[in-house]
Amino acid sequence: MKYLLDTNVFIQAKNLHYGLDFCPAFWDWLVLMNARGLVFSIDKVAAEIDAGNDELTQWARGPGRRLFLPTDAVVAASLGKVSQWATSQRYEPAAINTFFQSADYYLVAHALARQCVVVTHEVPSISTRRIKIPNACMGLSIRFMTPYEMLRREQARFVLGNPGGSP
Repeated sequence: MKYLLDTNVFIQAKNLHYGLDFCPAFWDWLVLMNARGLVFSIDKVAAEIDAGNDELTQWARGPGRRLFLPTDAVVAASLGKVSQWATSQRYEPAAINTFFQSADYYLVAHALARQCVVVTHEVPSISTRRIKIPNACMGLSIRFMTPYEMLRREQARFVLGNPGGSP
């Protein structure tokens, strides 16, 4: 199973549970799983991360740089399917326009083109004011899950050794 990570996975990990300063194992795990061909994200997510201009930006430009897949012809062909789905729903025009200008649109197209699972903190919504990734995934029969589900499924373990030499 291949995973595509949403921007919010990186940002919430950095800001909350897996700060680069105190949980480097999470970030190392992402790089390792990418090298094994399992964990990716996309160029549009990298651009959103780059706008932050912080330690996450430095990680994405350095050790994490290989995670971010480019938008190629195969993905571009899927953009039409995602677009058709979005415009056939009951979303407000502003919601559709915002979606088409976001990394979310490309993330869903990448997942559709490459049969990947989308990993996001977003949850489905009945609102017509914003297209949420899970709604687009459900509408296009793309699997999605939270980062915690991915970590459990892949049996990730961030285990301390014997810090400071004490039991």
